Amino acid sequence: MRKNKRIFLIAYPVLVKIKLNQSNIPGNKNINFIKMIVMPVKDLSTVHQLVTGIFKWPSKNEEWEQYKLSEDQIDFFNENGYLSGVKMLDDKQIERLRNELGELADVNHPGHNLFYEFHSNESTDPSTILFHALGAWRITPGFHDVLWNPRFLMAASQLLGDKPVRFWHDQLFSKPAKKGGVVAWHQDYSYWTRTKPVAHLTCWCGLDDSTKENGCLQYIAGSQKWGLLPKPVIAGDLHGIKDFLNDEQRRQFENPQFAEVKAGEAIFHHSLTLHGSGENKSDKPRRAFVINVFADGVVSDSDDVLLTGVPPVKNGEKMQGQFFPLLYKPA
Repeated sequence: MRKNKRIFLIAYPVLVKIKLNQSNIPGNKNINFIKMIVMPVKDLSTVHQLVTGIFKWPSKNEEWEQYKLSEDQIDFFNENGYLSGVKMLDDKQIERLRNELGELADVNHPGHNLFYEFHSNESTDPSTILFHALGAWRITPGFHDVLWNPRFLMAASQLLGDKPVRFWHDQLFSKPAKKGGVVAWHQDYSYWTRTKPVAHLTCWCGLDDSTKENGCLQYIAGSQKWGLLPKPVIAGDLHGIKDFLNDEQRRQFENPQFAEVKAGEAIFHHSLTLHGSGENKSDKPRRAFVINVFADGVVSDSDDVLLTGVPPVKNGEKMQGQFFPLLYKPA
């Protein structure tokens, strides 16, 4: 083995074959048993760089230029609070992440204990299903490495005002065919007030084509300028937020913008932009992952646990360390 080669142990299932003969089991002939011993999955939150070859990290500053958003795209985001149709993944990358999501949805996955949250069905409507989980980046190499996708990092830095990008947490969503549940209209920051200031950004990336029929994201353009609204139940009444809107906001709420995107395309939105998504009534699943980040310098605004299983960050202290790594710093 070459000394300089770095190896990352992702999962370590071991098969042990035990042969029991007639003396072991009276009255029986030789019997072969296969015993499966599954060792714990390595916690990838300890690794703050790419662990696979899924994405290529630029070796020169000039190589980052190809991933830059245009000025028109940045202006659209600043005006409307969201930007859709940003190419993020190729077909091979999409397929890998689909497979990993399918594996992670199994509660018996050996890395299940590393999730911050896991909901096989978070829907409040018993007739629909909404799979939702936080923490996949700690478990599988694909969902770990999407955090270091150069396409994502360049766009995120630009939309944060050309600032260094620090990781907050990830999410997985899956709406099965015909019975996929809703995600109620909400502002992401209403769930994140334990950190400040408001310098957060969300990147939603589809693993399937996202359409009106299968419950694509919807936005209220310009709503990031409304200020902070109350926090609704995330998988509850789709339009529950209306109870907290004033007359002018309700008028704007009647004109949602549907963000239909192709598989592998991303939507970025401001953490105060009002958004939600309807049921999946199509005959195909609607799967996606989310990367939530903030500009470097955001601090904790609570002494409580911020994410389940993660040590608290003291009130006033900078968000950093193992679970909140710095992903990118512009040159």
